[in-house]
Amino acid sequence: MAVRIVCIKTDTKPHENPYVAIDSLEWINERINVKGLTERSKLYDWIKNEDGDAYIIDNKGNKTSLIPAVCPEGNKYVKTVYDESEPDYLLGLPECA
Repeated sequence: MAVRIVCIKTDTKPHENPYVAIDSLEWINERINVKGLTERSKLYDWIKNEDGDAYIIDNKGNKTSLIPAVCPEGNKYVKTVYDESEPDYLLGLPECA
């Protein structure tokens, strides 16, 4: 199953790692037209351990898959780039309503 991430819900307190500031991600399974909201760490587990596929569509229409990552403090998160030398379009998604 693949889901497209459409928006992110972030914590209001400041975080050193902007990915950890994401509390949850809203997604849609476009194949069956089902929507949901999943906590950041659960989405990480689904991608890492259950071979889940989550992706974003950037403003140019390009599909980019999310990859699991863990920060030095041990927090699980997802992102679309392996290093921060490129922009991560996940962080540019709108805030969920």
